[in-house]
Amino acid sequence: MRRTQLYLDESLWTALHVRAQNSGTTISQLVRDAIREQYLGRHEEQRKAMLKFIGSRKEKPGDPDATAYIRSLRRGDRLERLYRE
Repeated sequence: MRRTQLYLDESLWTALHVRAQNSGTTISQLVRDAIREQYLGRHEEQRKAMLKFIGSRKEKPGDPDATAYIRSLRRGDRLERLYRE
């Protein structure tokens, strides 16, 4: 871990100080968590979600052909029944 120094205005420092006291942690930990969430967390979560999603809908043996299914619906008498009502 490396050390760094930040300059915070009074209102930001006060808000962090209150939140740190209420959550039982330090201002430093709050800042680390916020930076991690902003610059690492979302991207890593999105990456993991996309990796899980990739290939999740590959055609399996026995799956009906979606195009053929839709065309079979269109060939029916659905429109005629709608106009009769």
